[in-house]
Amino acid sequence: MTSRLRRAAAVVAGLAAASVALSGCLYAMIPEQSTRPSTTKTPDTAGVSEELMPFYTQDLVWSDCGPGFDCTEVTAPLDWENPGTGEITLSVVRHRAEGTAVGSLLTNPGGPGSSGVDLVLNSLDFAVGPDLIENFDVIGFDPRGVGASTAVTCYDAPEMDEYLYGIPAAARGTAEWEAELLDAHKGFAEACEANSDGILPYITTINAARDMDLIRALLGDEQLNYLGYSYGTFLGATYAKLYPEKAGRLVLDGAIDPSVPGLEVGATQALGFESALRAYMQSCLDSGECPFNGTVDEAMADLGALLASVDRTPLKNGDGRLLGADSLMTGIIAALYSQDSWDYLTQAFDEALQGDPTTVFLLADFYNGRENGVYTDNSAEAFRAYNCMDYPVEDDPAAEAATDAKIAAGAPTIAPYWSGPDSCEVWPYPPTGTREEIHAEGAGPILVVGTTNDPATPYEWSESLADQLEEGVLVTRVGEGHTGYNKGNVCVDDAVESFLLDDVVPEDGLRCE
Repeated sequence: MTSRLRRAAAVVAGLAAASVALSGCLYAMIPEQSTRPSTTKTPDTAGVSEELMPFYTQDLVWSDCGPGFDCTEVTAPLDWENPGTGEITLSVVRHRAEGTAVGSLLTNPGGPGSSGVDLVLNSLDFAVGPDLIENFDVIGFDPRGVGASTAVTCYDAPEMDEYLYGIPAAARGTAEWEAELLDAHKGFAEACEANSDGILPYITTINAARDMDLIRALLGDEQLNYLGYSYGTFLGATYAKLYPEKAGRLVLDGAIDPSVPGLEVGATQALGFESALRAYMQSCLDSGECPFNGTVDEAMADLGALLASVDRTPLKNGDGRLLGADSLMTGIIAALYSQDSWDYLTQAFDEALQGDPTTVFLLADFYNGRENGVYTDNSAEAFRAYNCMDYPVEDDPAAEAATDAKIAAGAPTIAPYWSGPDSCEVWPYPPTGTREEIHAEGAGPILVVGTTNDPATPYEWSESLADQLEEGVLVTRVGEGHTGYNKGNVCVDDAVESFLLDDVVPEDGLRCE
């Protein structure tokens, strides 16, 4: 599998709101203004072992970091199994409830590798709706390895440009091409190991879930209330598995099926993005302003020809970078996360057909966290670190061939640019994660939200996770794009907010047209 196959498993924070970021309305982190003692309640230490007690009883010092916001750092064990071997820091932001707080609501935007601090601090009303802002202290945090927490560090910007946007010299699909890509993955992995100060073996979802329990306890909450998107659903489900008695009201939106192996994840996502691309193409053709013509099948064939043309002859951008088919596919994927971004995709195709890759690079850069030649986050690096530890490496040529055949049959436009060597084959540490069902026995009702034509986390995964969970409740948003809550569907929003605020469990199978 290629890095794209695994990269596509993520929702990078704000991708579903690309219309905001791509219009140039980007916000900067607000600097600290003053420091004051913690305003949290007494930490919840029930059931905490003696060796972990120093972490669960630490004093938090909060700094104002914008109107209504305060920020702090939490010290966590580097290795939860051996807490005396080292420490890391976790960056946390809190938006204080605008009314009377009923408690804390932890959030995670996905990834793995997306910054929860940035999401809450810079896009609060995208992360949660106004009723939740009114009644909860909304908490964002950067998981271990991510952003302002103790972070995975690999390449500088020019090296990352070459890794993410470079065009292999060998012809696609040849043995030389495979070797060239694998060598690039190896160089990246070696840089991550050299520059990340020994944290790579501990960048796992299980450890991140344990960190989340530490944050919960230090906020003084006896149970965790949580809203997780995309990969954040896997993090939330893992928390419920580890701490069922501490799992309060959990909403898992755009679910990942924890039992699906990596090869199947990639194949299902390829089919999901092909389906979303066809839905976009129909809308584009109906608009009368589409750069493609004819039926959807004819337009998809023309898009395939554009991808093949760019693969043969890359387009030169104004900054000197060359746009190959892989980066064009990255731009397409970025726009498919949200129907709000489809106009950008139309503009990108229109320009690319005329030899101009400007808007394609804008989309791809947004996906990769790149702005004006600088990488504003480490999402690409943290993504690789988590997935290479969470997903067992699959070495089954027959299974790989069957997967390639499934993608070729079900996603013919995407297929030529989807497969390749698995970057995790050369990761410096063997994976410790497993792919298995999560039942969370002993936890209360857990709300799972799925969108019917979600390209990144296909609807069938939400159905499966809701079935696996002992008390899983499925809410369906009928529509396009990634995730379902706070996307303008009143039925979904009411179900989520009534559950989080009033503990009203919706009917299992609620379908929101």
